[in-house]
Amino acid sequence: MSTLAQTMMTAARSADSGLAGPGELDRYPYAEASGADRVGAPAWESADPELGRVGRRAAGSRGRGLHGQLVQQLGQMIVSGDLGADRPLVPEEIGQRFEVSRTVVRESLRVLEAKGLVSARPNVGTRVRPVSDWNLLDPDIIEWRAFGPQRDDQRRELSELRWTIEPLAARLAAGHGREEVQQRLGDMVEIMSHSMAQGDSLTFSRADAEFHSLLIQLAGNRMLEHLSGIVSAALQVSGGPVTGCDRPNDVSLAHHARIVEALRAADGAAAETAMRQLLTVHPEVERVVPAPREH
Repeated sequence: MSTLAQTMMTAARSADSGLAGPGELDRYPYAEASGADRVGAPAWESADPELGRVGRRAAGSRGRGLHGQLVQQLGQMIVSGDLGADRPLVPEEIGQRFEVSRTVVRESLRVLEAKGLVSARPNVGTRVRPVSDWNLLDPDIIEWRAFGPQRDDQRRELSELRWTIEPLAARLAAGHGREEVQQRLGDMVEIMSHSMAQGDSLTFSRADAEFHSLLIQLAGNRMLEHLSGIVSAALQVSGGPVTGCDRPNDVSLAHHARIVEALRAADGAAAETAMRQLLTVHPEVERVVPAPREH
């Protein structure tokens, strides 16, 4: 195994130890305010236990600060529909419910406003915006949708988007002879191979995400580069709420290796075909796109 592979696998295991464990988000207290039962009060506790589990996982990956946790919790509640469109969000009430300061609430709402989830207007206050106003390409919103009630639609949409973006990126990347990037892609395939042999799905998924991000960067199209975050988010949610990453398998690994070979040979058509075959490996993709035809 290369030094790079050893380093990345060790780093992945170390980072994994920092993820929030079961019940850690439960330390984020809810105050039982006297007005909790009044008509029109938001339903602050999600009825979906799966949504709560992913909240713990995602909050751990972003850090456990109060600001990050509040953004995570409110974002999930909005995306899941627990806080419906045009629902008023009263900062004082949020602060009481989550036992956080006005500053934390204010900064969290600003983050959600930047994502298009809420709007703040004078004399109107802060309200939840309709889905049509959301930044659906924001990685956080992608994740929240993928683990909420819209999970099936989100994964289908991500699969369709990847099918549009990545084969083109692979074709374009074959025309750019940046040897250091191609070598890095080969290193990612090596890391995926070793991690799969050791049953290390976390390292596999991280190497996989870097592979696809590098490939899009190698395409030399700055607009495509802006979409690399979407692909990374798709890789993190495509495996479902249990694994949170792509399923390692020999077929997927072989297609990654074929893409690298095609890039080294500057064969854009072969790189595009290999990428289409790779994307068709995933069952959720097979339902929305046909298998590639041999020419």
